[in-house]
Amino acid sequence: MAISLPQPEGPYSPASSNASESTSPISENRRAGSLSLAGNGLVGVHAEPPAGQGHLVMRRQSRTKRLLDLALSLILLVLVAPIVGVLALVIMIDSRGGPFFVQTRVGLGSREFRFVKLRTMVRDAEARLVELKALNEAQPPLFKMKRDPRVTRVGAFLRRSSLDELPQLWNVLRGDMSLVGPRPPLPREVATYTPEQARRLSVMPGMTGLWQVCGRSDVDFDQAVALDLSYIDTWSLALDLSLLMKTLLVVVRPRGAY
Repeated sequence: MAISLPQPEGPYSPASSNASESTSPISENRRAGSLSLAGNGLVGVHAEPPAGQGHLVMRRQSRTKRLLDLALSLILLVLVAPIVGVLALVIMIDSRGGPFFVQTRVGLGSREFRFVKLRTMVRDAEARLVELKALNEAQPPLFKMKRDPRVTRVGAFLRRSSLDELPQLWNVLRGDMSLVGPRPPLPREVATYTPEQARRLSVMPGMTGLWQVCGRSDVDFDQAVALDLSYIDTWSLALDLSLLMKTLLVVVRPRGAY
């Protein structure tokens, strides 16, 4: 399925303002300005700077975002390396297979990349997906089960604590991902996208985002799309910093993590 995407101006540029609008309640206010957050939800919209200045401000903030990604990912990789090493050993003791799970995901401009995380499932999890499809508890094209039999004992803990995501700091350092952005989808999910849903691919995918602070796995696909498009259309550096802070609170209280 061929999908035409808006052409971004840089690695973090928001989608073209000529793209069609979603009909969700969130998307009705997307164009008005930047989002503000309170608790775990969206509570307001602030006006954008004048059009003439806004473009220049956005370009500068995009460069700053990449520099922030580089600095934080490098620092955090050094700090968490011993933790990842210990977790990798525990994973190998707990179940057969290597400690890392590498999967093809789709990023900015439909570019595929190798997405890395700590392994939380049995080694043949992908092969067993077919037999479990009838038990899917998520809205297609997503697949999720609260009690997925493929998840290992250690994997369940890693998922609740989000520690399985730590290796994605390498993807951020490489430039495949950002710290904040839409979650990178699977190629089979992208194949079902409508042109509006494909706008998720017009920015760099992220380790965390609006979906993370608004419920994680408890958010269905349509809600996730609406949140991602809201992020794209109202992006600012201040919003990214706010989401990073709120992610720390979400990790401490892992609602919707499975």
